[in-house]
Amino acid sequence: MVPDMDKPPVLGCAPYMGMGPLDDEDGLGVARDLPPVVDAHVHLFPDAVFSAIWRWFDANAWPVRHKLTSPRVVEFLASRGVGHQIALSYAHKPGMARALNAYMAEVTRGDPRVTGLGTVLPGEPDAVAVVEEAFALGLAGIKLHCHVQCFAPDAPALHEIYEACVRHDKPLVIHAGREPKTAAYKRDTHAICAAERIERVLTTHPRLRVCVPHLGADEYDAYLALVERYDTLWLDTTMVLAGYFPDRPPSLLQARPDRIMYGTDFPNVPYAWDRELKHIAGMGLRPDALEALLGGTAKTFFGLAAPAR
Repeated sequence: MVPDMDKPPVLGCAPYMGMGPLDDEDGLGVARDLPPVVDAHVHLFPDAVFSAIWRWFDANAWPVRHKLTSPRVVEFLASRGVGHQIALSYAHKPGMARALNAYMAEVTRGDPRVTGLGTVLPGEPDAVAVVEEAFALGLAGIKLHCHVQCFAPDAPALHEIYEACVRHDKPLVIHAGREPKTAAYKRDTHAICAAERIERVLTTHPRLRVCVPHLGADEYDAYLALVERYDTLWLDTTMVLAGYFPDRPPSLLQARPDRIMYGTDFPNVPYAWDRELKHIAGMGLRPDALEALLGGTAKTFFGLAAPAR
């Protein structure tokens, strides 16, 4: 979440940010009575970029507990029983995406435990070429972040990126929910992000498969309605079900577990790696719903083989 340094910060901040760490204990591994687990929202970056991101988090969001380099992130989760990881990055300035994509391809190449996505900065020169090159490297989709990259999801510069994903039948993960908001971002995230903007994307690009992380925080009801209306929209749980943020989403999990997938934001979290997993395990979901949420839905969205255990 490194902000655009060329614009003045937006004043005001929601209660999602500026919270302290939790002292909960890291679990030893995935509980044996749980179905196979896919973490659909893991971050991998080069060491220097990770260091910059952690400095930003320490100053503007929350302290990151597990400051691990990319290979150690993959090994940490895999050794604790996470069967597969979806690895994400994002570029916050022009000319950065190609290097991030090359790094992601190098880290994930030949590793059956992880699937890497590429990124691009909307509006940068040769954006479509960057996307095409990412797919040629073997990356399995594209990750965008409206807050960090300072764009609205329905902005004109996005259309050619979306169409490139459609041509290659690759999914898009886009942080387009309004939260978490912070004064450190250079745009008001409530002004550029809204469920209705994602609906415009879904209607304009009806073959584009989209995942909005964080259950669309904080517009939970609106995103539940969109999931019911559009067969090309998925959500992930990242951080929202960990009992860390002050609000509570409605019964999204019970309503459409086939369209929602478990994700963590690891390693950029201020609590135990399995905190959200434990919360989900204790929600009393039906066995089929729990299996879909923890692995089956991600398998469908990302076209994975059966999640390992």
